[in-house]
Amino acid sequence: MSKILDDLRYAESHEWVKVDGDIATVGISDYAQHALGNIVYVDMPEVGDEVSQGEDFGAVESVKAASDLLSPVSGEVVEINEALEDEPELLNQDAYANWIMKVKMSDPSEIDNLLDGAAYAKLCEE
Repeated sequence: MSKILDDLRYAESHEWVKVDGDIATVGISDYAQHALGNIVYVDMPEVGDEVSQGEDFGAVESVKAASDLLSPVSGEVVEINEALEDEPELLNQDAYANWIMKVKMSDPSEIDNLLDGAAYAKLCEE
């Protein structure tokens, strides 16, 4: 069973969000990293890029698959996790400690469109 944290919100595309004020920290869920297997590359946006809820912002590649990353929120990328450039496998070690990007949200109400931990757990069981 994959680990699901109750203090996060989740997109149906398996990205998680942690909100602190108007900053959203975004990563992939434990379920997603298990499904992908050994992650070998993370394609991330640039600081200053604009992202839109539900739109591609990068990709994660593993030894068996590649998966587009869809932004769970809209706004400006203010930071990326540069450690993933050299060590993408950090996502396999702890998907929640190793985020991908931080976004200054342009519409914080978009969080309401995301799943809570219980709803995400149900989605993962289907």
